[in-house]
Amino acid sequence: MMDSNWTPVFLLFVSNIFMTFAWYGHLKNFRESALWIAILTSWGIAFFEYSLQVPANRLGLKHFNLPQLKIIQEVVTMIVFSAFSILYMKQPLKLDFIWAGLCLTGAVFFIFRST
Repeated sequence: MMDSNWTPVFLLFVSNIFMTFAWYGHLKNFRESALWIAILTSWGIAFFEYSLQVPANRLGLKHFNLPQLKIIQEVVTMIVFSAFSILYMKQPLKLDFIWAGLCLTGAVFFIFRST
């Protein structure tokens, strides 16, 4: 795998998809299941999330400082969660998603402006 600035970002996107399903997918898919089944399923999904997230952070630290890496993760989380909410959970698109996105854009600006 090529070690570029985009590799950790890509890995964070994919890991975040797994994380979002581990955290929230059971609310749609396992509503009627026993809680322990939802927990074990979420743990199984989270294994794949961590298998990508840990290397993403290790690679990312070669290109970004820790606060930058955290802000990247938060932006990725918001993008993935918004798509998940709208497309998978069928939640309505709200103006709040856009406001939150603008706040994160500000966070990106401030954390990267001194580099």
